[in-house]
Amino acid sequence: MAQILTNIYDWYRDLMDNQSDPRVADWPMMSSPFPTLGLCIFYAYFSKSLAPKLMEKRKPMDLRNTLVIYNLFQTIFSTWIFYEYLQSGWGGHYSFRCQPVDYSDNPLALRMARTCWWYYVSKFTEFFDTLFFILRKKTQHVSTLHVIHHGCMPFSVWMGMKFAPGGHSTFFAMLNAFVHIVMYFYYMVAALGPQYQKYIWWKKYLTAFQMAQFVAIFTHQFQLLFTECDYPKGFMVWIGLHGVMFLFLFSDFYKQAYNKRIGRAKREAEALLAKAHTNGKLHNGDVVNNNQGACMPVLNDDDELHQRKVTGNGIYLNGGAKTANSYSNGNSNGFVESIQQSNGGIGENGGARVRKIQ
Repeated sequence: MAQILTNIYDWYRDLMDNQSDPRVADWPMMSSPFPTLGLCIFYAYFSKSLAPKLMEKRKPMDLRNTLVIYNLFQTIFSTWIFYEYLQSGWGGHYSFRCQPVDYSDNPLALRMARTCWWYYVSKFTEFFDTLFFILRKKTQHVSTLHVIHHGCMPFSVWMGMKFAPGGHSTFFAMLNAFVHIVMYFYYMVAALGPQYQKYIWWKKYLTAFQMAQFVAIFTHQFQLLFTECDYPKGFMVWIGLHGVMFLFLFSDFYKQAYNKRIGRAKREAEALLAKAHTNGKLHNGDVVNNNQGACMPVLNDDDELHQRKVTGNGIYLNGGAKTANSYSNGNSNGFVESIQQSNGGIGENGGARVRKIQ
């Protein structure tokens, strides 16, 4: 047993000392995988167990302004990372067909390595997506897919940063940074309120945009299976499988969430109908916003509803001109019909309603 442990330790030291990139050995968090691995494990425990218990008897926090600032920061941060990836390789001299890692001290190669490190840091700042859900007591949105996505990415990026900070597989990081620019910008505008929803009419394309990202990633990676390229095959397969895995996970999540919403819409319609007949009135807040954030599939079943005018009841759900609290005459048929036909996609006060992995 002692010999086995000695062999494992020798293998580990050889891996860390002789097979990694010496340029990044002394960079923060790069000397050992254990700090990153520990943070990822703690994130999963905190998200699924500790934090929900701490918030169990507390009221949800109103974080609208905080979310606007946070999403603005993430948009700017992602834009800068994307720009740096372009300037340090992908905007000019990098090949989309085959790009080896430049391990030299060339200024451009070092700029690429630094960009990879900042991309690694960004995977930790995205933990706040989950924290804000929990503080708002939206723990139902902290799904297994959400935690897997956020929990495994820092360690995956650490491995690339430690052994291959540059070259072919940084294409996935560049593309992911671009996707996050769009997604965080969308959620920033959505958090501003109903009056800004008209500027994000393009949300119906976001899920397809996210899926296209994963297809582009594994297609770009797996082309090396048929091309001679001086790039570590292990990393190529690792990143390519990430693209395949998340494509299927996102697709499955989207389908399950959409089907659940259809059933929930019918129940909500029946409940609202019963309340309307009992009280003759629907109150603001009877229908809730289910915003899920920046990294998860976006469900677009509310698009039609937000453009519809429900006649006979004085209700307009086209971005917030009037809301459900305008309903007062007890005749709920048109309103309930609109809920059923839209599959439950009503946002609070006409606001945007989306799904997030994040």
